[in-house]
Amino acid sequence: MRIVVTGGAGFIGSVLTPRLLAQGHRVHVVDNLMYGAQPILPFFFQPGFSFAEVDVRDRAALARELAGADVVIHLAALTGYPLCKKLPREAVEVNLGGATNVIELAPADARLVYASTGSNYGEVIGVCTEDTPLNPLSLYGETKTQAEQLFVARDNTVSLRFATAFGIGPRLRLDLMINDFTYQALHNRFLVIYEKHFRRTFLHVQDIARAIVHVVEHPDRLQHKVYNVGHDTLNYTKAEIVELLRRRLDFLVHFAEIGTDEDKRDYEVSYARIRATGFEPEVDIDRGLDEVIRALRLMRIRNPYSNV
Repeated sequence: MRIVVTGGAGFIGSVLTPRLLAQGHRVHVVDNLMYGAQPILPFFFQPGFSFAEVDVRDRAALARELAGADVVIHLAALTGYPLCKKLPREAVEVNLGGATNVIELAPADARLVYASTGSNYGEVIGVCTEDTPLNPLSLYGETKTQAEQLFVARDNTVSLRFATAFGIGPRLRLDLMINDFTYQALHNRFLVIYEKHFRRTFLHVQDIARAIVHVVEHPDRLQHKVYNVGHDTLNYTKAEIVELLRRRLDFLVHFAEIGTDEDKRDYEVSYARIRATGFEPEVDIDRGLDEVIRALRLMRIRNPYSNV
Protein backbone atom coordinates (compact mmCIF):
# COMPACT_ATOMS: atom_id res chain seq x y z
CA MET A 1 0.00 0.00 0.00
CA ARG A 2 1.00 3.62 -0.47
CA ILE A 3 0.85 5.15 2.99
CA VAL A 4 1.22 8.88 3.63
CA VAL A 5 2.35 9.81 7.15
CA THR A 6 1.91 13.45 8.11
CA GLY A 7 4.30 14.51 10.85
CA GLY A 8 6.42 11.50 10.01
CA ALA A 9 9.67 13.09 11.21
CA GLY A 10 8.32 13.47 14.74
CA PHE A 11 8.53 11.30 17.86
CA ILE A 12 5.95 8.72 16.78
CA GLY A 13 6.45 9.04 13.03
CA SER A 14 10.18 8.30 13.13
CA VAL A 15 9.44 5.04 15.00
CA LEU A 16 6.41 4.14 12.88
CA THR A 17 8.01 4.68 9.46
CA PRO A 18 10.60 1.86 9.66
CA ARG A 19 7.90 -0.54 10.87
CA LEU A 20 5.73 0.25 7.86
CA LEU A 21 8.70 -0.09 5.49
CA ALA A 22 9.60 -3.45 7.04
CA GLN A 23 6.05 -4.64 6.26
CA GLY A 24 6.62 -3.85 2.58
CA HIS A 25 4.55 -0.67 2.35
CA ARG A 26 5.57 2.39 0.38
CA VAL A 27 5.80 5.22 2.90
CA HIS A 28 5.62 8.88 1.96
CA VAL A 29 6.42 11.19 4.88
CA VAL A 30 5.06 14.74 4.86
CA ASP A 31 6.59 17.01 7.49
CA ASN A 32 7.52 20.68 7.89
CA LEU A 33 10.73 19.63 9.71
CA MET A 34 9.91 21.76 12.74
CA TYR A 35 12.39 19.64 14.68
CA GLY A 36 14.82 18.94 11.83
CA ALA A 37 15.46 16.10 9.39
CA GLN A 38 17.86 14.05 11.52
CA PRO A 39 15.25 11.46 12.65
CA ILE A 40 14.40 10.37 9.09
CA LEU A 41 17.82 10.47 7.41
CA PRO A 42 18.37 6.67 7.70
CA PHE A 43 15.15 5.97 5.78
CA PHE A 44 16.32 7.54 2.51
CA PHE A 45 18.28 4.37 1.81
CA GLN A 46 15.02 2.40 1.71
CA PRO A 47 13.54 2.11 -1.82
CA GLY A 48 9.98 2.34 -0.48
CA PHE A 49 10.57 5.65 1.29
CA SER A 50 9.88 9.15 0.00
CA PHE A 51 9.64 12.56 1.62
CA ALA A 52 8.17 16.02 1.05
CA GLU A 53 8.86 19.08 3.18
CA VAL A 54 5.28 20.35 3.41
CA ASP A 55 3.25 21.98 6.17
CA VAL A 56 -0.24 20.55 6.62
CA ARG A 57 -1.57 24.12 6.62
CA ASP A 58 -0.53 24.49 2.97
CA ARG A 59 -3.56 23.10 1.16
CA ALA A 60 -2.19 23.22 -2.39
CA ALA A 61 1.06 21.49 -1.48
CA LEU A 62 -0.66 18.97 0.78
CA ALA A 63 -3.15 18.00 -1.93
CA ARG A 64 -0.28 16.96 -4.22
CA GLU A 65 1.30 14.78 -1.52
CA LEU A 66 -1.94 13.01 -0.58
CA ALA A 67 -2.83 12.11 -4.15
CA GLY A 68 -2.86 8.35 -4.71
CA ALA A 69 -2.70 7.43 -1.04
CA ASP A 70 -4.30 4.17 0.05
CA VAL A 71 -3.92 5.11 3.73
CA VAL A 72 -3.22 8.45 5.41
CA ILE A 73 -1.87 8.40 8.97
CA HIS A 74 -2.29 11.86 10.45
CA LEU A 75 0.28 12.52 13.17
CA ALA A 76 1.15 16.16 12.46
CA ALA A 77 0.25 18.37 15.43
CA LEU A 78 1.53 20.74 18.05
CA THR A 79 1.64 18.23 20.89
CA GLY A 80 1.01 18.88 24.56
CA TYR A 81 -0.69 21.67 26.46
CA PRO A 82 2.52 23.68 27.19
CA LEU A 83 3.39 24.07 23.50
CA CYS A 84 -0.20 24.87 22.54
CA LYS A 85 -0.41 27.42 25.34
CA LYS A 86 2.79 29.05 24.08
CA LEU A 87 1.63 29.06 20.43
CA PRO A 88 -2.19 29.25 20.57
CA ARG A 89 -2.77 30.52 17.02
CA GLU A 90 -0.49 27.91 15.51
CA ALA A 91 -2.12 25.22 17.67
CA VAL A 92 -5.52 25.93 16.17
CA GLU A 93 -4.14 26.26 12.64
CA VAL A 94 -2.16 23.00 12.77
CA ASN A 95 -4.19 20.75 15.06
CA LEU A 96 -7.61 21.69 13.73
CA GLY A 97 -6.92 23.35 10.39
CA GLY A 98 -4.35 20.75 9.38
CA ALA A 99 -6.73 17.92 10.27
CA THR A 100 -9.47 19.57 8.22
CA ASN A 101 -7.13 19.80 5.24
CA VAL A 102 -6.18 16.13 5.47
CA ILE A 103 -9.83 15.05 5.62
CA GLU A 104 -10.88 17.27 2.73
CA LEU A 105 -7.88 16.60 0.47
CA ALA A 106 -7.27 12.87 0.98
CA PRO A 107 -8.58 10.59 -1.79
CA ALA A 108 -12.22 9.70 -1.19
CA ASP A 109 -11.44 5.98 -0.99
CA ALA A 110 -8.38 6.34 1.29
CA ARG A 111 -8.50 5.02 4.84
CA LEU A 112 -7.56 7.62 7.46
CA VAL A 113 -5.91 6.93 10.81
CA TYR A 114 -5.92 9.78 13.31
CA ALA A 115 -3.54 9.98 16.28
CA SER A 116 -5.81 11.25 19.04
CA THR A 117 -5.14 11.52 22.77
CA GLY A 118 -6.44 10.70 26.23
CA SER A 119 -6.26 14.43 26.96
CA ASN A 120 -9.66 14.63 25.27
CA TYR A 121 -11.24 13.24 28.44
CA GLY A 122 -10.22 16.10 30.72
CA GLU A 123 -11.19 15.70 34.36
CA VAL A 124 -13.03 12.40 34.82
CA ILE A 125 -14.17 10.40 37.83
CA GLY A 126 -14.04 6.65 37.36
CA VAL A 127 -12.90 4.55 34.41
CA CYS A 128 -12.92 6.06 30.93
CA THR A 129 -14.35 4.12 28.02
CA GLU A 130 -14.64 5.31 24.45
CA ASP A 131 -18.21 6.36 25.28
CA THR A 132 -17.22 8.60 28.19
CA PRO A 133 -18.23 12.22 27.39
CA LEU A 134 -15.23 14.27 26.29
CA ASN A 135 -14.35 17.27 28.44
CA PRO A 136 -11.04 18.77 27.25
CA LEU A 137 -9.67 21.43 29.58
CA SER A 138 -6.66 22.78 27.65
CA LEU A 139 -6.27 24.25 24.18
CA TYR A 140 -4.36 21.11 23.21
CA GLY A 141 -7.24 18.90 24.33
CA GLU A 142 -9.82 21.15 22.69
CA THR A 143 -8.12 21.18 19.28
CA LYS A 144 -7.46 17.43 19.34
CA THR A 145 -11.06 16.71 20.36
CA GLN A 146 -12.48 18.92 17.61
CA ALA A 147 -10.20 17.31 15.04
CA GLU A 148 -11.17 13.83 16.20
CA GLN A 149 -14.84 14.70 15.76
CA LEU A 150 -14.12 15.67 12.16
CA PHE A 151 -12.46 12.31 11.52
CA VAL A 152 -15.31 10.41 13.15
CA ALA A 153 -17.78 12.21 10.86
CA ARG A 154 -15.93 10.91 7.77
CA ASP A 155 -16.37 7.37 6.49
CA ASN A 156 -13.45 4.92 6.55
CA THR A 157 -11.56 6.43 9.50
CA VAL A 158 -10.27 5.27 12.85
CA SER A 159 -9.12 7.51 15.73
CA LEU A 160 -6.71 6.17 18.35
CA ARG A 161 -6.77 7.82 21.79
CA PHE A 162 -3.27 7.00 22.96
CA ALA A 163 -2.14 6.73 26.55
CA THR A 164 0.76 8.95 27.69
CA ALA A 165 3.77 8.14 25.54
CA PHE A 166 7.27 7.40 26.75
CA GLY A 167 10.42 5.76 25.46
CA ILE A 168 13.35 6.43 23.18
CA GLY A 169 13.07 7.29 19.50
CA PRO A 170 15.05 9.03 16.76
CA ARG A 171 13.23 12.29 17.60
CA LEU A 172 13.81 12.19 21.35
CA ARG A 173 11.31 13.99 23.59
CA LEU A 174 12.33 14.94 27.12
CA ASP A 175 9.03 16.69 27.87
CA LEU A 176 7.16 13.38 28.24
CA MET A 177 6.59 12.60 31.90
CA ILE A 178 8.56 9.37 32.31
CA ASN A 179 11.36 10.59 30.05
CA ASP A 180 11.49 13.90 31.93
CA PHE A 181 11.51 12.28 35.39
CA THR A 182 14.25 9.88 34.31
CA TYR A 183 16.47 12.57 32.82
CA GLN A 184 16.17 14.77 35.91
CA ALA A 185 16.82 11.85 38.25
CA LEU A 186 19.94 10.88 36.28
CA HIS A 187 21.49 14.27 35.67
CA ASN A 188 20.05 16.65 38.28
CA ARG A 189 19.65 13.98 40.99
CA PHE A 190 16.55 15.81 42.17
CA LEU A 191 12.84 15.76 41.31
CA VAL A 192 10.01 18.13 42.28
CA ILE A 193 6.64 16.39 41.80
CA TYR A 194 3.20 18.00 42.04
CA GLU A 195 -0.13 16.16 42.08
CA LYS A 196 1.69 12.98 43.07
CA HIS A 197 -1.56 11.01 43.36
CA PHE A 198 -2.64 11.75 39.77
CA ARG A 199 -2.97 8.52 37.82
CA ARG A 200 -2.62 7.86 34.12
CA THR A 201 -1.77 5.05 31.71
CA PHE A 202 1.54 4.99 29.86
CA LEU A 203 2.43 3.42 26.51
CA HIS A 204 5.85 2.92 24.97
CA VAL A 205 6.37 4.64 21.61
CA GLN A 206 7.18 1.29 19.97
CA ASP A 207 3.76 0.01 21.03
CA ILE A 208 2.12 3.19 19.74
CA ALA A 209 3.71 2.46 16.37
CA ARG A 210 2.64 -1.19 16.59
CA ALA A 211 -0.95 -0.15 17.29
CA ILE A 212 -1.02 2.04 14.19
CA VAL A 213 0.37 -0.76 12.01
CA HIS A 214 -2.21 -3.09 13.58
CA VAL A 215 -5.21 -0.98 12.57
CA VAL A 216 -3.73 -0.29 9.12
CA GLU A 217 -3.25 -3.97 8.35
CA HIS A 218 -6.40 -5.35 10.03
CA PRO A 219 -9.28 -3.07 9.02
CA ASP A 220 -11.59 -6.10 9.04
CA ARG A 221 -11.20 -6.32 12.84
CA LEU A 222 -12.32 -2.75 13.46
CA GLN A 223 -15.96 -2.51 14.51
CA HIS A 224 -15.69 1.05 15.87
CA LYS A 225 -14.29 4.41 14.83
CA VAL A 226 -12.60 5.27 18.14
CA TYR A 227 -10.28 3.17 20.30
CA ASN A 228 -8.43 3.85 23.54
CA VAL A 229 -4.93 2.46 23.08
CA GLY A 230 -2.91 1.32 26.08
CA HIS A 231 -3.07 -1.44 28.68
CA ASP A 232 -4.44 -1.77 32.19
CA THR A 233 -1.08 -3.01 33.53
CA LEU A 234 0.56 0.30 32.59
CA ASN A 235 -1.64 2.43 34.85
CA TYR A 236 0.40 4.29 37.51
CA THR A 237 0.34 7.39 39.68
CA LYS A 238 3.19 9.88 39.50
CA ALA A 239 4.34 8.74 42.94
CA GLU A 240 4.44 5.12 41.78
CA ILE A 241 6.61 6.04 38.78
CA VAL A 242 8.97 7.90 41.10
CA GLU A 243 9.21 4.83 43.36
CA LEU A 244 10.04 2.61 40.37
CA LEU A 245 12.82 5.02 39.44
CA ARG A 246 14.13 5.13 43.02
CA ARG A 247 14.59 1.36 42.91
CA ARG A 248 16.99 1.92 40.02
CA LEU A 249 18.56 5.34 40.68
CA ASP A 250 19.80 7.42 43.60
CA PHE A 251 18.14 10.84 43.72
CA LEU A 252 16.18 13.16 46.00
CA VAL A 253 12.49 13.89 45.54
CA HIS A 254 10.20 16.61 46.87
CA PHE A 255 6.44 16.19 46.59
CA ALA A 256 5.17 19.74 46.20
CA GLU A 257 1.78 21.23 46.97
CA ILE A 258 2.07 23.78 44.15
CA GLY A 259 1.67 22.98 40.46
CA THR A 260 -1.04 21.64 38.18
CA ASP A 261 -1.60 19.69 34.98
CA GLU A 262 -3.95 21.77 32.83
CA ASP A 263 -5.29 18.62 31.15
CA LYS A 264 -6.17 17.13 34.59
CA ARG A 265 -5.03 13.69 33.47
CA ASP A 266 -6.04 11.66 36.52
CA TYR A 267 -8.07 8.62 35.57
CA GLU A 268 -8.07 4.97 34.62
CA VAL A 269 -8.96 3.92 31.10
CA SER A 270 -10.58 0.79 29.69
CA TYR A 271 -8.70 -0.82 26.81
CA ALA A 272 -11.12 -3.70 26.27
CA ARG A 273 -12.16 -2.43 22.82
CA ILE A 274 -8.67 -2.39 21.27
CA ARG A 275 -7.82 -5.68 23.02
CA ALA A 276 -10.81 -7.29 21.28
CA THR A 277 -9.14 -6.56 17.93
CA GLY A 278 -6.10 -8.60 18.93
CA PHE A 279 -3.74 -5.81 19.96
CA GLU A 280 -1.62 -6.10 23.11
CA PRO A 281 1.37 -3.91 24.05
CA GLU A 282 4.74 -5.67 24.24
CA VAL A 283 6.76 -3.24 26.41
CA ASP A 284 5.96 -3.34 30.12
CA ILE A 285 6.96 -0.60 32.56
CA ASP A 286 10.12 -2.37 33.77
CA ARG A 287 11.49 -2.97 30.29
CA GLY A 288 10.55 0.55 29.23
CA LEU A 289 12.13 2.25 32.26
CA ASP A 290 15.34 0.25 31.89
CA GLU A 291 15.61 1.30 28.24
CA VAL A 292 15.01 4.97 29.04
CA ILE A 293 17.60 4.93 31.84
CA ARG A 294 20.27 3.29 29.67
CA ALA A 295 19.69 5.74 26.83
CA LEU A 296 19.36 8.93 28.84
CA ARG A 297 22.60 8.25 30.69
CA LEU A 298 24.21 9.26 27.40
CA MET A 299 22.33 12.55 27.11
CA ARG A 300 24.38 15.48 28.37
CA ILE A 301 22.91 18.90 27.68
CA ARG A 302 25.69 21.36 28.42
CA ASN A 303 24.98 24.78 29.86
CA PRO A 304 26.90 27.17 27.57
CA TYR A 305 27.31 29.63 30.43
CA SER A 306 29.00 27.16 32.76
CA ASN A 307 32.69 26.21 32.93
CA VAL A 308 31.84 22.76 34.31
